[in-house]
Amino acid sequence: MKGFAGFPDGKVRSVPLPETFFSELLPLVDHAGELKVTLYAFWRLSLKTGQYRFVQRGDFADDERLMQGLAASPRQAAEALDDALERAEARGTLLRVVIEDAQGERDLYFMNSARGREALDKLTRGEWRPEGMDGDVVTLNHVRANAYTLYEQNIGPLTPMISEELRDMADSYPAAWIEEAIRVAVKNNVRRLKYVLAVLERMRAEGHYEQPTGADAEPDLSRYDGYLRYQPDDGAAGGDSADAETDGGEGGPDAA
Repeated sequence: MKGFAGFPDGKVRSVPLPETFFSELLPLVDHAGELKVTLYAFWRLSLKTGQYRFVQRGDFADDERLMQGLAASPRQAAEALDDALERAEARGTLLRVVIEDAQGERDLYFMNSARGREALDKLTRGEWRPEGMDGDVVTLNHVRANAYTLYEQNIGPLTPMISEELRDMADSYPAAWIEEAIRVAVKNNVRRLKYVLAVLERMRAEGHYEQPTGADAEPDLSRYDGYLRYQPDDGAAGGDSADAETDGGEGGPDAA
């Protein structure tokens, strides 16, 4: 373990943190990488100027000391950075926007504050663009955030491998489908990502049923009752411990 020499004497620059960081956010963060990128974002944003402040993924990736603190090798550090940013986004700490311009896609991260939310609103309405970024295509990344949050709340903890699989799902399926597939897994008490993917594949093969919308609308999952005929043994329900066949056969989601 490398030691810390201590804070120097004299006047040093301070980075302000809101009280809610300590009272509400810090008790929720259970991953070192997520905590590191969150604190780093506060620091980098404090150095920014302009009407709305944001950081890009490159700001994190170009900081050699930060990356060395995430993992030993450059490849592992890059993977750890993406995982940590996705966790902070799923937590709701950071708000991610993708801007597509002549230089390609750029990921912008805003702090989830009143100012950050205002920036996102103006970006999506075309009322503001960061200097030097004139892209016409602006997308918010709530798809992945919702998928991560739903998975963590209903199925189990996020790991780098699970995050990668959820990221692939978000690239392949609409957000509403993923949310519905997770609810089907919970309803059928098979809280496994493999089963969620099987439900999504069947939705694509058979056609997706549009759920009712509205503030008081409850999703109707009855049409998915045939996806599974599975009765867990006592003590085996929930999490990844549920041992169910999901690749077809009489009990799987591909069953007739």
